[in-house]
Amino acid sequence: MSHNTFGHLFRMTTWGESHGPAIGCVVDGCPPGIPLTAEEIQVHLDRRKPGQSRFTTQRREADAVEILSGVFNDAQGRQVTTGTPIALHIANTDQRSKDYGEIKNAFRPGHADITYWTKYGIRDFRGGGRSSARETAMRVAAGAIARKVLGEGVVIRGALVQVGTHKVDRSRWDWDVIDTNPFFAPDPCIVPEWTAYLDSVRKSGSSVGAVIEVVAENVPAGLGAPIYGKLDQDLASAMMSINAVKGVEIGDGMGAAELTGEANADEIRMGTDGKPRYLSNHAGGILGGISTGQAIVCRFAVKPTSSILTPRQTIDAEGHETEIVTKGRHDPCVGIRAVPVGEAMMALVLADHLLRHRAQCG
Repeated sequence: MSHNTFGHLFRMTTWGESHGPAIGCVVDGCPPGIPLTAEEIQVHLDRRKPGQSRFTTQRREADAVEILSGVFNDAQGRQVTTGTPIALHIANTDQRSKDYGEIKNAFRPGHADITYWTKYGIRDFRGGGRSSARETAMRVAAGAIARKVLGEGVVIRGALVQVGTHKVDRSRWDWDVIDTNPFFAPDPCIVPEWTAYLDSVRKSGSSVGAVIEVVAENVPAGLGAPIYGKLDQDLASAMMSINAVKGVEIGDGMGAAELTGEANADEIRMGTDGKPRYLSNHAGGILGGISTGQAIVCRFAVKPTSSILTPRQTIDAEGHETEIVTKGRHDPCVGIRAVPVGEAMMALVLADHLLRHRAQCG
């Protein structure tokens, strides 16, 4: 299987399967001399790991990360990056492969089972193998390193803004409540509504989709390139690479089609700091593929989890028509744990573009 690497100057290669002994990644291109410990990476992994509420899969994984290479103690005794590849490792400790025994020869509708089989002639049916969201733990780990490259000034935050048809009220948006509820919800009043709704979805054995919004603030102006290296192009690619994502928007996104030129234009004045000051941000912080210095705003839609208890019509590997029911431990809304994954992909793209910008423009 090819195409397991993401990025150009700042590169991440992931490996491992959902029910294999471990998952891991190699981060290459990280500049030397950046303080980095496993504890700093673990903070972000703990936000993504499963089993933290009844609204996510009850698989119990510590997701304890180990740094195998690429760091060493400097003259002050700090553990810092050396500029060599950084290898990260997470052991899988709570696999239940037997849960998938009944579906090993049948394809789940809405899942990558059938396309993996069609392309490779073989598939790891235990939790989906490489197509499992388990792989995204390594993206979060690599994203933690990318945040270190960007520096503390760049702030990347994500939020769940829609579950099914239930949307947050943006007039009540509060970043401070994101980590105080199981949904990464920025609207405290939506939490009881989502709780009741997802409880009904979970108890029925079904699933539902979601929309995640990721915002990066204090990003320098000038990142990105005009034609084939557009910042928004790479962000869209990054978010679409996340499991179950079916749509991506930058700024107003699809809503821009409803605006007039006057309404869509982000008017510009001169700020007191001698830098351009934009009066709005319909563009989501990117114009012509290049960052403006405003907040970069990206949203992506995640489809419902395909592993559900409701019988669905399908075929098996021999071409026989059958029905399938997926047992085991699954997310009623996989979009919840996609929030820190979206943050990580934003960090990976920005770190890569920052290094590319420095290489060309100094």
